[in-house]
Amino acid sequence: MAKSSANSENPRFSASFPHTHSISDSVALRIHSDTKPHNMKIANLQKGLILLYKGAEVIGEGTGFGVPIAKYSDETVFSGSSSLQVRSTKNIVEIRKEFIMDLVTRDKLRNLKLENQKIRTLLDYVSTLYKNQYQSHVRFARSILLARSLFFKFGVKSTFVRSTHKGAIVVTYIIDRNRILVKLDLSLLERTNLGKIFVLNEQGAHFFRTYSDSESLKLDDEAIGAWNDVTSQSAKITNEQDKIGFSLKNIEGTKLRRGRELIKGSLDWIGLDYELDAEHSQFEYEIEVFG
Repeated sequence: MAKSSANSENPRFSASFPHTHSISDSVALRIHSDTKPHNMKIANLQKGLILLYKGAEVIGEGTGFGVPIAKYSDETVFSGSSSLQVRSTKNIVEIRKEFIMDLVTRDKLRNLKLENQKIRTLLDYVSTLYKNQYQSHVRFARSILLARSLFFKFGVKSTFVRSTHKGAIVVTYIIDRNRILVKLDLSLLERTNLGKIFVLNEQGAHFFRTYSDSESLKLDDEAIGAWNDVTSQSAKITNEQDKIGFSLKNIEGTKLRRGRELIKGSLDWIGLDYELDAEHSQFEYEIEVFG
């Protein structure tokens, strides 16, 4: 495991991974060079920065901090490959992860691929209904969540397969005490038919259960929703005791959304995700970690 060179005057690149950086006696951040941890549906996706509490990763089925997704007119593209560099100067750690955008989703029923367009359209329709209806029709949305759970129970699963290479997104994390500056370079991404770019900041829903924001809104568990707009200046995700968590700010020209889903064996994520227009070539924001 790579160690931070806190006493060195010169930057030093890490040669071994994962890299773990302590923030406090109980909270740390970790980055993997591969797709670990291999949890549930997104086992084969590259992850961002992972929160640790007392040495244990609390990412669940989340993606970690600062993970990009590119939505094109015909496909949504994820990262299954990457390159990683870490360097430390005194108490500041700089991590550079290049996310190769090379995976798309396909649904399967047990070992049979669901290439039937009607079935794929139905699955997409259920997902869209859930996202669009949650805030105004909570009971209806919960029934859709149950339907998604049944899909999983009876063997309908999303898998990620290699696709046409869509370029890369370089994410740089600069960790200074309990603050993380996240910088995205989107200039290497294929632009043809690109619609939106999403930046995910997710950890585990089993550990983090509370949302609060600067407009004094506080929500727990299912009340958080799965894809709701954040209208406040800032928002925070914490554990049940409000002692450990992370916060982000709304940024002009983007959309910030909150979400949480927890289904045993299928979904386990909570997060604050940005949506960017395709015109963005650079994007940066800050995460504050508590605890």
